[in-house]
Amino acid sequence: MTESVSIESSEVSAAATGALAQDLQEIATAIDAAAQGRKGDSVALLALLRLLEQHHRDICETLFRDSLPSNRHTLYTLLRDIEVHGGWPYIQRMKLRSFLANYPHLEEAAEPDPPAFPPEEDSLDEDCPPIILDD
Repeated sequence: MTESVSIESSEVSAAATGALAQDLQEIATAIDAAAQGRKGDSVALLALLRLLEQHHRDICETLFRDSLPSNRHTLYTLLRDIEVHGGWPYIQRMKLRSFLANYPHLEEAAEPDPPAFPPEEDSLDEDCPPIILDD
């Protein structure tokens, strides 16, 4: 279930790389255990996905953005790492159409489209007088 994440950079010390690799492995193991423990429970798995997405967004918008390179050399190193090790991290959302494709019977039982709102003038009930609001 877990793909390995490569941590290689000339800017990172061997001790820091080892500690990061260990942290990532522990996080991946915890995520895998949480997901496997909720196999078949779509609501719980959706909550897990939402949590992961929120952490992804928080890290991108704060810590990562604050750590972006300030010179060409470190920018090159970052871009090279992105190119060599798999590109930009992205959490893909399932499209609603793909989600609903798992339920073909819903299309057969679909109700007809609701009437347009507001109703046409000539479709108003003529027995009901108009409502006039005084100021």
